[in-house]
Amino acid sequence: MKTVFFARTLTLGLVGAACVQVAIAQTEPNKQTPQSTEIWEPVPPVVTPGVYSANTAGTTPPSDAIVLFDGKNADNWVANKGYTPSASTSPLQWPVRDGVLYSSTTSSARTKQEFGDMQLHIEFQTPSKVEGNGQGRGNSGIFLQGRYELQVLDNYNNPTYVNGMVGSIYKQAIPLANPSRKPGEWQSYDIIYMAPRFNKAGLMIEPAYVTVLLNGILVQNHVAIRGTTEYIGYPKVQAHGKGPLILQDHGNPVGFRNIWVREL
Repeated sequence: MKTVFFARTLTLGLVGAACVQVAIAQTEPNKQTPQSTEIWEPVPPVVTPGVYSANTAGTTPPSDAIVLFDGKNADNWVANKGYTPSASTSPLQWPVRDGVLYSSTTSSARTKQEFGDMQLHIEFQTPSKVEGNGQGRGNSGIFLQGRYELQVLDNYNNPTYVNGMVGSIYKQAIPLANPSRKPGEWQSYDIIYMAPRFNKAGLMIEPAYVTVLLNGILVQNHVAIRGTTEYIGYPKVQAHGKGPLILQDHGNPVGFRNIWVREL
């Protein structure tokens, strides 16, 4: 019997690579072999994973990560006035003590480097001495691309509005759970972020999407970000390219360590 071939196009999403189109030749069912559905290329890059140990300060970064803070200095950061990206190139005045970067009322902190799609790991510590309540307790924030805030807050036995609690996309997305640790204990965010897409006219044709794990617990599941995370009013859509990370100073001494990014 004559074998008939036809092609089916499959889209394969590979971490660290663009989507590729792969054509798989198929034969009649009784002529197929195990090799008929095997794909050998492109080969994903080898990445050595980081290591977590209770005897070290958190999680070490994977081999292909861009390390933004390793406990030694804040050379990858500059001072940022306000909570949106500024043109400042002033050195960051946040203190580094015992491998920890502490927020200071002098300014927020902005990365020198800018990012689009990324995997972000960051560990934070709210003060062990409990002072204040609600939004006044251990408050900071991580602004993705300098515009979209993932809230940092001490929410251990500390109620507040739920679209402004830890794990929320501020004023937009309520977290699925509250896995907060006690004040003074280290906590971790692992974030998968896909940047918004805009056309040449500046219109958003695809929103940003974010997936967030707080202390290993899923709190945001591929959530669409509708625009900027405003304190007052509704989100605003502003066309932009890559953007920095901004760590917010909100008047509370919040500590940060082990900050790294993998560009996707």
